[in-house]
Amino acid sequence: MTTPLSSAQLQRATVIRGALLIAVAAALWATTGIAAKFLFNDSVMTPITLGFFRLTIAFPCFFLLMFWEQRSLSFSKARSNDPAPEANRIRLTLKTLIALAALGLFQAAYQGTYLVAVELIGAGIATLIALCVSPVLVALMAAPLLGERPGLVTWLALLAAVAGTVLLVAGDIETTGQLRLGGLLVALMAAFVYAGFTLTSRHAAAGAPVFTTAFVCFFTGALVLLPIVAMSGGFDELGTLTWVDWSLVVYIGLVPTCLGYLCFFAGMKATPATTSSIIVTLEPLFVAVLAWVILGEMLGTAGVIGAVVLTLAVIVASRSARA
Repeated sequence: MTTPLSSAQLQRATVIRGALLIAVAAALWATTGIAAKFLFNDSVMTPITLGFFRLTIAFPCFFLLMFWEQRSLSFSKARSNDPAPEANRIRLTLKTLIALAALGLFQAAYQGTYLVAVELIGAGIATLIALCVSPVLVALMAAPLLGERPGLVTWLALLAAVAGTVLLVAGDIETTGQLRLGGLLVALMAAFVYAGFTLTSRHAAAGAPVFTTAFVCFFTGALVLLPIVAMSGGFDELGTLTWVDWSLVVYIGLVPTCLGYLCFFAGMKATPATTSSIIVTLEPLFVAVLAWVILGEMLGTAGVIGAVVLTLAVIVASRSARA
């Protein structure tokens, strides 16, 4: 006969489950750059076109999740014995909708810059720079936006991020024999764009339901990328793609995007914010390992040290932002 778990044990098990779900999300997200690099190597699909299809495949899934989320929130309010039926409806203000549309612009820009960087310099180094520099920029930029001065810890995290990036570049030169400046600059641009996305979601779109936020963001991003892809001729060569190429496109849209975010949001419900922010830093490390094992991308000695320094900078910046 099994002994019932105590409340403390149940809480601990819930936190562990949440942490594992976030780790799974990070692992799924890590496969995006790997699948994209395969696609760029074996087909004529451009990064901007892939970014468009990723958002286009994902937003219908988030629409269904948004519909379920709205019904769940309305049902929860109804059970709270609210006497006003109209209060049970989930309402978004014009300011919040504008903020969510702005998130879509950032999402479109990030998809373009990140995937271009993956094509130019590889999945490992592009992801490390884009995702590890971004949280440090958020910690630095959030201070003046909130009327505060950056603390010493934030400045130390920034210096560590700069040092880590320099080491990554040195490692890249060591392994490739050249300075791939264009790809590195695009990866840094992706980091700035993602920092803008994070700040907007944190300070302007805070309080909006998560799947509503995801749907509006991805839908707006797809609308922004549509004319860009059309005018750049991104649809012209789609007929040459094989079923394997299309399988990779659908995989990127469904698995790391929809399923990855589902795991992340589910895990966030039971995981402390600081813990989740640290677990998420596994994503660029997962990418670096997968890029080495699957794609043969080498970081070099300096690059490995830079990856570790960047990861530590992210952890410090995340803890500082929540202090």
